[in-house]
Amino acid sequence: MNVLEIKNLYKKFGAQEVLTGLELNVPEHAVYGFIGQNGAGKTTTMKMILGLLPKDSGTINVCGETVNYGQTRTNRYIGYLPDVPEFYNFMNTTEYLRLCGDITGMDKRGITVKSDELLELVGLQDVKKKRIGGFSRGMKQRLGIAQALLNEPKLLICDEPTSALDPVGRKEILDILQAVKDKTTVLFSTHILSDVERICDQIAILNNGKIAQQGTLAEIKEKHVVDCLKIEFHTEAEREAFRRLFEDEKVRQAECPDARTILLHSTQIADTQLKVLEMLYKRQLMPAVLELEEPTLESLFLEVVG
Repeated sequence: MNVLEIKNLYKKFGAQEVLTGLELNVPEHAVYGFIGQNGAGKTTTMKMILGLLPKDSGTINVCGETVNYGQTRTNRYIGYLPDVPEFYNFMNTTEYLRLCGDITGMDKRGITVKSDELLELVGLQDVKKKRIGGFSRGMKQRLGIAQALLNEPKLLICDEPTSALDPVGRKEILDILQAVKDKTTVLFSTHILSDVERICDQIAILNNGKIAQQGTLAEIKEKHVVDCLKIEFHTEAEREAFRRLFEDEKVRQAECPDARTILLHSTQIADTQLKVLEMLYKRQLMPAVLELEEPTLESLFLEVVG
């Protein structure tokens, strides 16, 4: 069963086309990575799923019900964590979750039981009497997840939840999102590809207003694989000499942050290896490292978005 189904979705702002026929299916109990470049339309899509932005055309269904702009009926199925959640800083966590529960019509005992359960889940049980104004960014993100899960949603939407966190804070948020997938479905928007590789069951790559690739990482690798040969030289000058001399229209050269290293992307990697070894021998260039790299989500993403 798909918790979220989007068909032929179009949206533009003025003359700028943001979405041009987006199709997306998110299955139940998955952590679903929704990735794309900054400005690709991820947040726009999420706001339309929440009924906060009108669509130009297309349909959005959550748990089998149609989402309509300005109406909140389908939002009873949804929990939402924005990239920068806002709180009443004078409140503590218990008071804040009680307020959220009251607003959504939960009974008092249900609020208390669920709040304690969620604060334990997100690691805030020991600071539940502390004012939110004294929380770190990571603690606020964890409280935001607790708030989003308070009504036991069928779909949890997280918009860049780890983008401004340090490595420890990112790990805490990712562990929580992975832990809740048995109870809900997570739509996880991000541009941090290592986070997607770590926790997502399926992914969709948004490019030019459409989903360019959709499925499990293994499926996408199989369909869209381009092998990579990594060559690391002893000096930057050696790398530059190789880059100037090596020519093959079927091979894409990509530079690394390390100025001594170059990556060769090819669909015929065995032929490329032979050609590289032949040229290195003839030119008397001795690399420090010559190895075949497994395709990564980053290399697939860069290939898809061009």
